[in-house]
Amino acid sequence: MLVQDRAAKSQMREIRRFSEPKSLDFSTWVSENLSRIVVISLSIVTILAFFFLYNTTDTASLLCFQTQSTQSLQPLTRPQIKWNSIRVLPDKASPYSTFVTEKWIVVSVTNYPTEELKGLVKIKGWQVLAVGNSMTPKDWSLKGAIFLSLDAQAELGYRVLDHLPYDSFVRKSVGYLFAIQHGANKIYDADDRGEVIGGDLGKCFDVELVSEPMLQYSHEDPNRTVVNPYIHFGQRSVWPRGLPLENVGEINHEEFYTEVFGGKQFIQQGISNGLPDVDSVFYFTRKTTLEGFDVKFDEHAPKVALPQGVMLPVNSFNTLYHSSAFWGLMLPVSVSSMASDVLRGYWGQRLLWELGGYVAVYPPTAHRFDRIEAYPFAEEKDLHVNVGRLIKFLLVWRSEKHSLFEKILDLSFAMAEEGFWTEQDLKFTSAWLQDLITVGYQQPRLMSLELDRPRANIGHGDRKEFVPRKLPSVHLGVEETGTVSTEIGNLIRWRKNFGNVVLVMFCNGPVERTALEWRLLYGRVFKTVVILSSRKNSDLYIFNRYSSAEGFLFVEDDTVLNYWNLLQADKTKIWTTDKVSKSWTSVKPTGKSDWFSVQAELVKRTVSTMPAHFQVNYKEAAKNNLDALTVCSSEVFYVPKRLVTDFVDLVDLVGDMDLHYKVAVPMFFMSMDSPLNFDPVLGSMVYKKKSSSFNSSLSLYSAQAPAVHPWSISSEQDFIKLVGQMAEGDPLLMELV
Repeated sequence: MLVQDRAAKSQMREIRRFSEPKSLDFSTWVSENLSRIVVISLSIVTILAFFFLYNTTDTASLLCFQTQSTQSLQPLTRPQIKWNSIRVLPDKASPYSTFVTEKWIVVSVTNYPTEELKGLVKIKGWQVLAVGNSMTPKDWSLKGAIFLSLDAQAELGYRVLDHLPYDSFVRKSVGYLFAIQHGANKIYDADDRGEVIGGDLGKCFDVELVSEPMLQYSHEDPNRTVVNPYIHFGQRSVWPRGLPLENVGEINHEEFYTEVFGGKQFIQQGISNGLPDVDSVFYFTRKTTLEGFDVKFDEHAPKVALPQGVMLPVNSFNTLYHSSAFWGLMLPVSVSSMASDVLRGYWGQRLLWELGGYVAVYPPTAHRFDRIEAYPFAEEKDLHVNVGRLIKFLLVWRSEKHSLFEKILDLSFAMAEEGFWTEQDLKFTSAWLQDLITVGYQQPRLMSLELDRPRANIGHGDRKEFVPRKLPSVHLGVEETGTVSTEIGNLIRWRKNFGNVVLVMFCNGPVERTALEWRLLYGRVFKTVVILSSRKNSDLYIFNRYSSAEGFLFVEDDTVLNYWNLLQADKTKIWTTDKVSKSWTSVKPTGKSDWFSVQAELVKRTVSTMPAHFQVNYKEAAKNNLDALTVCSSEVFYVPKRLVTDFVDLVDLVGDMDLHYKVAVPMFFMSMDSPLNFDPVLGSMVYKKKSSSFNSSLSLYSAQAPAVHPWSISSEQDFIKLVGQMAEGDPLLMELV
């Protein structure tokens, strides 16, 4: 919002007072006051013209002039609340009146449940609360989540309901109150397109506060009031939504950090991979195509705290709040939707200092998928015009009140006076604080403000060093591949395509002989390389460990993967060798006790116990040859993320049956999806029967094929020869040898 000109208001009141009419005949009055009317009219026109011309030289001032014309000229009144008269009231209206739990995830929902939201429901120990609005489908439902429709919200009787728009995510404020009323002491503020990395919030944040040392930004420079945390986590050219645009060019990393004891990081901001929290300026200037962003941050960078006097943008979709900061969850209602959570974050940080608390930032805790939706610049105007001035205002603001809630009212009143938000948010703050007491929240005690104390000098022994990595990014709408050599550009392109795909290698020989070589060969391109020495159900742990991966590519160690020829493959489909006749074959069992007949009987028994949708898929795929047994050597195949759960369920269904993997894997694929939907990318791989020598493999290799089988590696010399062959497709591989 924009600054209100008190002088202009006073001047308008003076004009209205001066121009009050006397009780005279109109014609007589005009004749007696004609000269005055002319003088006054000319004066008014001159003043208005000057005011207009002056303000048009400043965009912010012009907006201010436009805003003032619509605002009430009545002076603001600070709410007076009798705190002791507010009663604590239990929830008697909802079906969950007796439900109590400590850890909540609060999301706003507009559409039907997303896959990411379904993942949030599976996080153990946390209760998902979905808050609807006027655009939410009436039949919205998700097993494991509590859903608050508009009707259900109205039944709760909160004061804030009188101030909330019907069609906005800021209705999450109702959800926060509901969670607090039902026992919350931790609230994870999330959205429905964010996937928690690893599926465990306890591994991402400090869910339990412990007093242990952590890095802190230095307060040595008194002129630095805001930081870009993305630099600390490896992305210098990316900035968060809400960072003043005048600070975007500050891309140097910290010369040094200090240290602070943990335990009071009551607001914990997580970093998001994929589509991080960026503003429309970044979103529209940093890419040239409709391709979604997939930004990666350094997952190994340490968490970092902020000292009093230094701020950063805080959002509403990947942030953990502890109970001491629950008052700071209030989302303003009089500003644009893209500004609401950012203004809340700066407002909350300043008030958090009154409790001796602080904000800390954590390495990637979530992955958000870019749906390539427009970022409306108009919705951010409150940020770009005012956020820098807001930070300066908050640093000098002081209150003499002796309770936190009174200080909160003081600050909200001052921000309304300054035009950062309107009187509507002042009234909303009053309702919010009263509702907090009604749902049983107890305001924390104040502590002395460190800002008003002399800052201690930072000695050499107090300095802590950490040099952030410089990770690949995009710059001014130009892909990095256009600014570097072709070889480096290709590597970046491959990494961008496969950087969230896990490569799983089955090693038939001693793992210690070849594990390092395989990781060197493929680790540059894929998210990670997992080496397995056997095929066991216990190996399914990889799906949970890398739950944020786009998919899993399985390769035998006797098969070479030419990743540069896999770029066109669809990562949402199954890849297998069903088009390679020597790998994927059908065998007619004899009906006797031979191996194929035994395996065929096990397949029939397994299929008969499958859920209906798996049975239908399998029988449809095998309808032309139901009596045949499909066998696949499974040297290489890919399982997309969307089918991982199905794959795991089918593996569990087989259990301890003596079903060979060469039979089980094609059965799984035919049960999960129709072969017509398989991606044919592996259909052109080079596939021969087992070779008798390494030299015969050399003549077999082709850099134009997606994969080559067989290829045996048993020594470092074999690996060097393989690299020499593969360098035709990836010349940078020669740097490995």
